[in-house]
Amino acid sequence: MPSRTIGRSRGAIISQYYNRTVRLRHRSSRPLLGSVARSARPSLRQYDLELDHTVLEEDEKRSLLVKELQGLPMAQRDHMVRNMPLSLGEKRWLREKSWSPKGNRRDQQGRGRAISCCRRLRYACILALHSLGLMLLSGLYAARPWRYALKQIGGQFGSSVLSYFLFLKTLLAFNALMLLPLLAFLVGVQAAFPPDPSGPVPAFSGLELLTGGGSFTHTVMYYGYYSNTTLSQPCGSPRESGQCSPRLGSLPYDMPLAYLFTVGAAFFITCITLVYSMSHSFGESYRVGSTKGIHALTVFCTWDYKVTQKRASRVQQDSICTQLKELLAEWQLRERPQSACGQLWQVAMLGLGWLLCLGATVGCAVAVLTFSEVMIQRPTAGGQGVELLALPLVVSVLNLGASYLFRGLATLERHESPVLEVYMAICRSLILKMAVLGVLGYHWLARRVAKLQAPCWEDFVGQELYRFLVVDFIFMLLDSLFGELVWRLISEKKLKRRQKPEFDIARNVLDLIYGQTLTWLGVLFSPLLPAVQILRLLLMFYVKKASLMANCQAPRRPWLASHMSTVFLTLLCFPSFLGAAVFLCYAVWQVKPSSTCGPFRTLNTMYEAGTVWVHRLERAGSGASWLPWLHHVLVENTFFLFLVSALLLAVIYLNIQVVKGQRKVIRLLKEQIRNEGEDKVFLINRLHSVYEEGERSRPGRTQEEPCNPSHHDPTRRDLDLRSPQDPAVE
Repeated sequence: MPSRTIGRSRGAIISQYYNRTVRLRHRSSRPLLGSVARSARPSLRQYDLELDHTVLEEDEKRSLLVKELQGLPMAQRDHMVRNMPLSLGEKRWLREKSWSPKGNRRDQQGRGRAISCCRRLRYACILALHSLGLMLLSGLYAARPWRYALKQIGGQFGSSVLSYFLFLKTLLAFNALMLLPLLAFLVGVQAAFPPDPSGPVPAFSGLELLTGGGSFTHTVMYYGYYSNTTLSQPCGSPRESGQCSPRLGSLPYDMPLAYLFTVGAAFFITCITLVYSMSHSFGESYRVGSTKGIHALTVFCTWDYKVTQKRASRVQQDSICTQLKELLAEWQLRERPQSACGQLWQVAMLGLGWLLCLGATVGCAVAVLTFSEVMIQRPTAGGQGVELLALPLVVSVLNLGASYLFRGLATLERHESPVLEVYMAICRSLILKMAVLGVLGYHWLARRVAKLQAPCWEDFVGQELYRFLVVDFIFMLLDSLFGELVWRLISEKKLKRRQKPEFDIARNVLDLIYGQTLTWLGVLFSPLLPAVQILRLLLMFYVKKASLMANCQAPRRPWLASHMSTVFLTLLCFPSFLGAAVFLCYAVWQVKPSSTCGPFRTLNTMYEAGTVWVHRLERAGSGASWLPWLHHVLVENTFFLFLVSALLLAVIYLNIQVVKGQRKVIRLLKEQIRNEGEDKVFLINRLHSVYEEGERSRPGRTQEEPCNPSHHDPTRRDLDLRSPQDPAVE
């Protein structure tokens, strides 16, 4: 700590720790003084380190310290070097010299002992493993995706813009976690046992990248490609139902059951991870001892002195500057009063804005429903042409136009708080997108199922969701090109202004939530849709980062986004993930699968695959009797579902209560610290008043006397601190 080195030189510190190591070494192995010759006894006059610092040079002190460190055990030596108030370079030099083989050999030879080969090999292995561990840790730290890019964005644009890119990184991790079980237990198994083609496979034309149809339909991309047979053994003579009869006592890999349980397990893992992330983010954003509002701590304790590169120091300087701007802006916003007339005007504008937004949302939902009905009545609705992109184009245009309308209304409302403005925009855009997705869910599961019962309607829904993702990504590119780049060029070339557009956090975050909701909706019908979402997120990160650096400017009103990550994860969990889970549960339990494709072609519902599998295991023998019991307890019994839901809610509730309790304790401790400070001020004032009273009572005091009378009068040290003016003094 710096307070331990105030007023002391480096030589004095080394001398002190040299003497400490000497005492430690002599305490463990100290011979009797009578058995040592007088000439061999150490003398403090030869090493006058603490009494006279000018006798020996600093290098000699350092070498003596190294010799003494070499004589200590390994654990004690590391602890000693770690606690020295020296720089990292000095500590590294002392550690290297104390571990020097030459120095160890000389020290051991001086004691008359030799290091055995086994011990030398042990030390070499320990050092090699320690160095390997440090290299792996530094490699993992450097291999984190977009580490420097996120620091650069946070330093130049603040925590508000950084929260968008952190949320994008979180979505990337969620999709990768969902894709792993799908690849391992579903896509990989079906690719290893491909079914017989039902017809000629069309050639790849390039249009499939936009429409998702064509040759993609005959791959593991969609639901219809997966078979309803047993894949763990050859099927010599399938029955009329298309099922292979398993051998007695065998445990086959049932593809319908694997499809259903893999998708369910992927959703369950995503739910657990999402709840944990939301709980952890809540604890981080509302954590105890937060630096919110503590400007002195930001000024004096934020700089990282381990940064040595000029580029990294520049990024850290920008980050600290932006953080100070956000803290000052938040403090000014709390201190700024608002008149009653201004509050009334703001409430009126908010009401009018919400009426317009709700009207626009209802209009967009009705327009999507009407256009989807028109697309159903068209004879080319089941085709594979470009006309299939009509509905995704209409929905993307409505979403983009409504987002610009909401942004204009927010400008007219003139919110005092930029945080409130972002939250308002997020709520309005979320209501719009959830309404549109609700209409689309009705269109897919109610209208399309009845219209496309003969073909594979699951493939059509999967292709439709793929098209929505692709078209949404294209509109994102166009918005970055025309909404940011062209506006910057017009502002600089034509208007002769250096003002750049700001990064719209609310619209971009809702685009991420919208795309992730589409991915969750389509996992059942297209198991490789998370891979498409991963590729989309990767491209989106680099496109948005390049557009942000070149075309956007930092927010004109800086604000501290301390709770934005928690808000984003909450919106991702409850409206998005919960809605997708309800949609898929309805498709699994209520909707009849297609009779010509997919693993559930012979069943009334997808859920019946579990019941059929249980009956088959019961007929197979007693070797797998525990699996039907497990299926009955975990799947058919609703108690387990309620128990898991109750546990998740209990974890969230307990975490919230723990954080609240810790914040209350910290608030009480802060009040106690403040009271102790006031007590110290009170005691100092009383001491000063007593001292002045005593000085006035001494008539013969001269100016040559010291200011502190306790140096000459020991009786004044026990003087009562209560002043005569104290009401407690009688």
